[in-house]
Amino acid sequence: MGDLPNRPVAIRNTWKAVVDHARTYQDFTYVYPVVSRRSRGLSIGVNLNPDKQCNFDCVYCEVDRTTPGRAREVRLDQVRDELRWLIDHALSGGLGREPKFSDTPPEVARIVRDVAFSGDGEPTMVSNFDVCVEVVADVLREKGLSETKIVLITDSAGLDKASVRRGLALMDAHHGEVWAKLDAGTEDYYRHINRSSVRFDRILGNLLETARVRPIVIQSLFLKTHGQPMPPSELEAYCRRLNQIREGGGTVREVHAYTLARPTPEPWATRLSPDELSELAGTIRSRTGLRVEEFP
Repeated sequence: MGDLPNRPVAIRNTWKAVVDHARTYQDFTYVYPVVSRRSRGLSIGVNLNPDKQCNFDCVYCEVDRTTPGRAREVRLDQVRDELRWLIDHALSGGLGREPKFSDTPPEVARIVRDVAFSGDGEPTMVSNFDVCVEVVADVLREKGLSETKIVLITDSAGLDKASVRRGLALMDAHHGEVWAKLDAGTEDYYRHINRSSVRFDRILGNLLETARVRPIVIQSLFLKTHGQPMPPSELEAYCRRLNQIREGGGTVREVHAYTLARPTPEPWATRLSPDELSELAGTIRSRTGLRVEEFP
């Protein structure tokens, strides 16, 4: 099966598949389809954390960690089988005939823009991340999707692990992209939003070291807490962190600035308006010179 065109496709917020980013699909354990604005089309997610294990406890995370997760050890044979089936289903047009994708343009539901490690926890917490990447790369090669990207959506805490570094090297050979979280500029605000026991300087160091090897995308969720957006001083500190990555020899391809799209566990965590997000993104552009994509 030959490569499908890898051209961007316009994504409209009215599509049910864009609004619905559920990480469950049929009776699958690991693999699920979404139409993603940030991927600009069909993204196939690989959830390495059905056990819900994560090293962050973000105020905006919708994953219910009060109920038990599933499947502590990733079954690579099942990941492979689920991914094969879903790719075949998408390429044959079957996905586009499902109710969830019924108002998605047919070409969008058939062009696999990327396969993304993203799920109910932090993907880099698995012990064999490099082997998981190898499984995905093998399936893409088998299906003739040599131009399809492999994306890691990460909170950045595990980017210094040996298995993760090996996995990132494998991704580099398969149009890999790292979408790395940075929601704060200071330790205090990081603790307030991400509520993690991982040191903030470890996050910053991992971002720098990873960006020195390959360009990275910084993904940042901006919101209001108790009715207040990120303070101006915090936004300035955040912009300094981005500049420090570049000054240290790292490359930031772009910044994804977005806000809440789903209900949050904390009622005091609320979304920014499109105008508020646009103003904030404009400040980041002016302070850093970076390309900033807005996803209100």
